[in-house]
Parts: sequence; structure tokens; C-alpha cells
Amino acid sequence: MKNWLQKHIYVVFLLPGLILYTLFMVYPLGSALGFSLIAWDGLVGGAFCGLENFKTVLLRAPYNIRFWGALQHNVVFFAITFFIQSTLGLFLAFLFTKKRRGYDLLQTLFFLPYTLSMVVVGFLWLLLLNPTWGAFNKGLKLLGLAHWAQPWLGQTATALLTVILVNAWRWLGFPILVFKAGLQSISEEYHEAARVDGATGWQAFRHITLPLVLPTIGMVTILTFIWIFNTFELVFVMQGSSGNPYYSTDILGTFFYRTAFGDSTTGGEPGQVGIASAIAVLMFLIVAAVSYVGVRRIQESEIQY
Repeated sequence: MKNWLQKHIYVVFLLPGLILYTLFMVYPLGSALGFSLIAWDGLVGGAFCGLENFKTVLLRAPYNIRFWGALQHNVVFFAITFFIQSTLGLFLAFLFTKKRRGYDLLQTLFFLPYTLSMVVVGFLWLLLLNPTWGAFNKGLKLLGLAHWAQPWLGQTATALLTVILVNAWRWLGFPILVFKAGLQSISEEYHEAARVDGATGWQAFRHITLPLVLPTIGMVTILTFIWIFNTFELVFVMQGSSGNPYYSTDILGTFFYRTAFGDSTTGGEPGQVGIASAIAVLMFLIVAAVSYVGVRRIQESEIQY
């Protein structure tokens, strides 16, 4: 036994993490899969029903309408977040690699919102965006842009975009930090060689910097996708009890929650555990499939000079 422990001492260090991972990740996932295959009477499990709960989510109204609508919102959520972080985030990260006075402070200010809880961020922006006395609309009026002031979270046209931009404000510091690390890992010799060959700054960025930082961009994109498709707190806090406009911000996380526990503002029936579990399993399959394909693409597209 002693000899075995000496040869496999790593097991002792991995075991606590493995136990926690099994209790809080593997077991809930297995439970959700099992619950999704059972017909539930309220909160009481019934007989095995196969894929009926999945058919209900994907094919039967009103669940199919809400599911595909929520999935569409998740896709829009991810697309806009990805665009912001891959343009503004990469640009700022590139700037912060330069040694300029005040850049360290700016980097800290951009990263600071990422350290805040999503619930805190949601309540903070609820106060700022209040249509009656919120600081955001008040600021627009002081700048002579009173015609821009509106109930940002209270109307279908702006509710989803507002939540997405608030999420981007909170999230942007993370990709900036990771992009900066990726940019700093590129050897300066490549850029010096490009300058010797007469390449402009844009040509060096396009043909040297960008290809070498693409794996970092891909990794952050996958993490963003996982994060967005598991988003719940921010949307729930900012649009949790707003009535009809809620449908314009419904995502898979809130759809799952309301299906499982019900909600009077949307006419949900409590205790749809089987259907909610089917939604959770579908969310997992989407995230797992896209993440797998993304990781494979990153590995295949890595460039080395």
C-alpha cells in the first residue's frame, strides 16, 4: 500500500477536487438527465416517459415557441458580446501593451467591473436606468439629449440590447486582460524583422500579431460562449419582474428557471421539473457541442513561426 501511494501520490491531491466536481457537477448533470426522462406530476416524479419532455420543449406550444425564442436571444447575446470584445477589447488590449502614463490605471478601471457580482451589477444598473430618476436619463437631459431618454428596460425595442451592453460593460475587463497576455507573449523579434522588411504597422498586425493571437481569441470566444449560454443572474435581476417586456429578454437560463418554478407574471405553471430538466440537458448539449468544435478548430488553426 505504501509503495502504491508513493507511485500514485498525485491521486491524493486530485481526490478532493474530484469529489467536489462529482458532487456539484457530475451528480446534478446526471440528475437532470434522469429527471428529463420522467413524467412529473407537479413536484412528484412519475413513470418513465422517454423523450416526451424533449418533444414538448422542441415541438409543442407554448414551450417550443419560448425555447426557440430564448435560444435566439442567447445567440444575439453572444454575437454582440463577441463583436464588442473582439474589436474594442482587442484594441484596448493592444493599447495597454504600450508603456504609456495612465494606462495601468485605465486597465484597472476596465477590469474593476468584472470583480463585481452579477447581482450587484444588475441592481446598480437598475438604479442608473430608472426612467423617472435614474442617473443615465438625467445625464442625457443635462447634455441636451432629452429626446434620447427613454425606459430602456421597459420596452421591447431596447430591453435586450440594454442588458447585453450592461453585461459587456461588466465582462470586457476579462478579455482585455487575456488578450494583453497573449499579445505580450509574442516575441518582439517578429515585429523587428517585419519593420526591417518595410512592413507598416497595420501589415505587421495583420500578418504577424493577429495570426499568433488567434488561439487566445478563440479561447476567450469559447469561454464567452459558455458564459453567455449559462447567463441567468443579470437578466433575472434586470428583467425578472418587468411583465410583458420580459419576453424580449428571455434566455435559456431564465426560461429554465420559470419552467421549473413558475412565475405569475408570465403565466407559468410551477413544478414542470421534467420539462425544465430537458431544457437544462439541451443547454448542456449545445454548450458541449460548440465548445468541442471550437477547441478542435483552435488546435487545427494554430500558427507557429
